Amino acid sequence: MIGKRILVVDDEENLRRVTQLKLHQAGYEAMTASDGAQALDLLTRNPQDLIITDLKMPGMSGMELLRKIREEYPEVIVIVVTAFGTVESAVEAMKLGAYDYIIKPVNSDALKLVVSRALEHHRLQEEVKSLRSAIDRKYGFENIVGQSKALLATLENAARAAQSDSTVLVRGETGTGKELLAKAIHFNSPRRERPLIVINCGAIPKELLESELFGHTKGSFTGAVVNKKGKIEMADQGTLFLDEVGEMPLELQVKLLRLIQEREIEKIGAANPTKVNVRIIAATHRNLQAMVEDGTFREDLYYRLAVIPLTLPPLRERPADIPELVAIFFKKFTQRLNRPALRLPPSLLAHFCTHRWSGNVRELENVVERLVVLAPGDEITVEDLPDFLRRERPPLEAIQLELPPEGISMEAVERELVVRALKKFNWNQTKAAEYLDISRKMLIYRMEKFDLKP
Repeated sequence: MIGKRILVVDDEENLRRVTQLKLHQAGYEAMTASDGAQALDLLTRNPQDLIITDLKMPGMSGMELLRKIREEYPEVIVIVVTAFGTVESAVEAMKLGAYDYIIKPVNSDALKLVVSRALEHHRLQEEVKSLRSAIDRKYGFENIVGQSKALLATLENAARAAQSDSTVLVRGETGTGKELLAKAIHFNSPRRERPLIVINCGAIPKELLESELFGHTKGSFTGAVVNKKGKIEMADQGTLFLDEVGEMPLELQVKLLRLIQEREIEKIGAANPTKVNVRIIAATHRNLQAMVEDGTFREDLYYRLAVIPLTLPPLRERPADIPELVAIFFKKFTQRLNRPALRLPPSLLAHFCTHRWSGNVRELENVVERLVVLAPGDEITVEDLPDFLRRERPPLEAIQLELPPEGISMEAVERELVVRALKKFNWNQTKAAEYLDISRKMLIYRMEKFDLKP
């Protein structure tokens, strides 16, 4: 904080000079003004970090000066000086925006302490603003790259949803950016200053998930040696992001439903419920409607979660976005891995655009990172590409498909392709997935979607 600029405003010359000297001795740059008008004039020519002003001065009072500073220079910190018998005025000044007050006669140590504390507080505020700006840049909706109609429609709806407290269900295949969209919704919502707590329902063992989500009391089970807050309580006043909510056991779905309906939770071992105020964003790659029909997901919970359903389209449905994504990831990794001279010829983009990317944006990002790490020269060549990108696939024209004049169902075509591939390999899922150039997990997802069984 040494070197910060401070303006001392007081109509008594001796007090001005003494305060200025004390500040100089503490390492600050200090100027003086004899009244409010002179102080405002100095501010226009010499920006200040902090102002120390007496409250009682002829002409413009310290209170009037404070009001003008708050209007015209809101970033400047103000400390007021008052006599012992007029502390009420100092309290009033703090209500108007003064940081603190000092009582006359001004003690040297007290002066240094208050000034140091005020400047440190201001530094922390600026740091928070800087971090907030960085978060805004990182989690703005514009950071979800793409120009396809389906993606833009989803982002527009997400931006509207961010301003409400309604529950959101984000649907999309693995790697499409569901968590990034959830973070964008939170950081552009009225709850942005409050916590965003993320929990992956599929990554935590079922026997631990209840305690992790809802918390427990000391002695409620073997190993519960202390009271523990659950993730939901940690998210109080903020947002709870439930990733892969389709993996949540049925017995916990009931408790989640109560949270949404009653805004309260039951900790393991607690005698009374705990009130919480959280906004819920859930995400899944699974077909929850099919799970409802199968009895593996509660219908009432599904409708509570899907108040605002948002769907992120898979990358294969927006191939026009692939070149832009490749360029962004390539720039990101050449900077991070200190390879500024590395080049990616535009002629190679065709290999990226014809691949189906079953792992979606995440898979594409990983491939670009791998290329930047492993490329031996200063230019990436076809030989540097992974085998699956070099492999030629038959053109679409080679598939015999008659299009009826009355139209055709895209889902029916997709279902038929999956059925034929499964039959071709005697329902061997691994071979059928390889044939269709998708992951086995995505094949199983489609089998569930279309209710396909051997």
